[in-house]
Parts: sequence; structure tokens; C-alpha cells
Amino acid sequence: MTADSRRPLAVFDLDNTLADTAHRQRFLENKPRDWDGFFGAASQDPPLAEGVALALECAEECEVVYLTGRPERCRRDTLDWLDAQGLPEGRVFMRRNDDRRPARRTKLEILKRLARDRDVRVLVDDDELVCDDAERAGFRVVRARWTAPSAALEAAQEGEGRT
Repeated sequence: MTADSRRPLAVFDLDNTLADTAHRQRFLENKPRDWDGFFGAASQDPPLAEGVALALECAEECEVVYLTGRPERCRRDTLDWLDAQGLPEGRVFMRRNDDRRPARRTKLEILKRLARDRDVRVLVDDDELVCDDAERAGFRVVRARWTAPSAALEAAQEGEGRT
């Protein structure tokens, strides 16, 4: 057992928690939604100072892991973005490309799986439904309320299972 494997986990969402998606919301405003454009523009997301600072602070005591509703096909761009922002190295859990379940279901499933072997100290996420379900399941939650909510992104997360 390594020292890292005994540290508690701090679990961070990406979109609107660490990454500012405002510049790519336009891809979700019309139907059909332009998912390729939305995810393709993620590499240009500006970092959110509040989220980045919290991730760096948590990394002092915890192993940081990332839990996102982004599809697996975005892994390379996501890893490059995390590295470019100077965020702590950590495992990245992503949605299967064909998984369209609501974010609150997919994320809670992964949180529970992580909690089987490790102490999950905190989940940091902007999705209120994800946060509500995680709290009901007994997880400590920090609600990332440092960006304006997006109705289009909420519909994508919960209704379309896209992010």
C-alpha cells in the first residue's frame, strides 16, 4: 500500500467547477445541439480561480481525482488541459461515450465505488442535483457556485446525459 493510497480523496468536477464553459455554451443553445463543437472547444476553457485554488489546497492533504460527465473521447484534451492549468495529477473518471444516464446517477455510482476502498473527504461540483444526491448518500459536498448557472448545460447533464 502506497502513502497516496491511504490519503483521503478530494473529488472535483471539471465543467463550471474548474473550467469556465461560458465561451462554449453557444454550442448548446440551438437544436440539434452541437456536441462536437461543445467538447472540441473545451481545450480553450479558462480556469476558474476559485476551483483551482480549492483543488490545490485539497491536494495538500488529499489525493485529488476528477469526476466529469465529459465523454471518454475527450480524455486526451482533458488531461492536457488539467496539466496546462497546473492542477494536481490525479485519476480522471469520465462517462463512456455511449452513456446517456443523468450526471447525478453516473457520478454517484462512481463516488460510491471510490468510497468502498477510500475515504472520500469531499466532492466539489456545480450540478445541484449531483450535489443533492451525494449529500443524501452521506458525502460531504462543496457546491461550486462561482459561475452563473446555465440552463442549456443543466439540460445536457440531466436530460440528455451528455456532460
